[in-house]
Amino acid sequence: MDTLALPPAHRFDWWCETVSRGAAPTRISSDHAADFVGRVEMLSAGPLEATSMSFPTLLSERTPALIKQSDPESYELTLIAGGEMSVAQARREAVLSAGEFVMWSSSQPYTGRVSSSADAGLSQGIVLHLRRNLLPFSEDRIRHLLATPMSASQGIGAILAHHLRTVFQEAPRLGEPESARLGAATLQLAYALLAQHLDAHASLEPEARGAVLLARIDAFIDEHLADPHLSPHAVAAGHHVSVRTVHQLFRQREETVSATIRRRRLERCRYDLADPRLDHLPVHAVASRNGLEDPAGFSRSFRQAYGLPPAEYRRTVRTQSGTAGPADHAPPR
Repeated sequence: MDTLALPPAHRFDWWCETVSRGAAPTRISSDHAADFVGRVEMLSAGPLEATSMSFPTLLSERTPALIKQSDPESYELTLIAGGEMSVAQARREAVLSAGEFVMWSSSQPYTGRVSSSADAGLSQGIVLHLRRNLLPFSEDRIRHLLATPMSASQGIGAILAHHLRTVFQEAPRLGEPESARLGAATLQLAYALLAQHLDAHASLEPEARGAVLLARIDAFIDEHLADPHLSPHAVAAGHHVSVRTVHQLFRQREETVSATIRRRRLERCRYDLADPRLDHLPVHAVASRNGLEDPAGFSRSFRQAYGLPPAEYRRTVRTQSGTAGPADHAPPR
């Protein structure tokens, strides 16, 4: 949902109503209210409720009167993906920038200030709406995390941040059962992040610990796709678990670990073949740089996945784009 689809005079009111409906009623003000440019994407995946937003500078306030009016009794765990933000709640104030998480409660007054700039573009954030009654931690413990920065660039925070971006890309394409499983796994990763900062790993359910390990394996696979020796055994060794454990983790998905490695390699090759900056590389070199060393096998697999042999796919993309300049988007690495 994008404000640009609305007349300028209606955009800000629509934004305020949409945000309040998605999280909790808040009082929002902005210097850009006259011609507000913002985008909201809401996602429901099983038990997961999440919102992705981009917006200009604004002030958001949750007042005692608004809390009395309506309280969903939730915690809002937010990934700052662009811009800067300050959050004040529970006698604490956090000043945050892109690459950090912060959380606040819908049941206590808070103030949030978000800053964007002409150079950096709109502020961006992904919000997980965590229901209080589902959290595996007491309210007294959670209170210590309110308005407190949590890193999204290392450890579980980095894994969760990478996962959230993938969720918003992939979840709309999934069927209901797969989407529900993805939503449950996302919540378990969020709980693991909170447990890390509460030093409460022992209170996590086995499902949460399994979700963290699976997310780490996903990141490991992406980082090692160029290695032709990447395999279930290499994945297991890299995480100090048995191959059987790796296969058991992947049973909750539609793909085996080997199929996941193969699909991700083919996806990387497809991006590389579509990138005119890599036109100097022959097709077999594109395959090799992504861990696929059998040219004939790569050609068969690529055609089966995308309907065209790799060389013909590259020519088709060039014809359709009509340009030999730099690609709009670098291949995912």
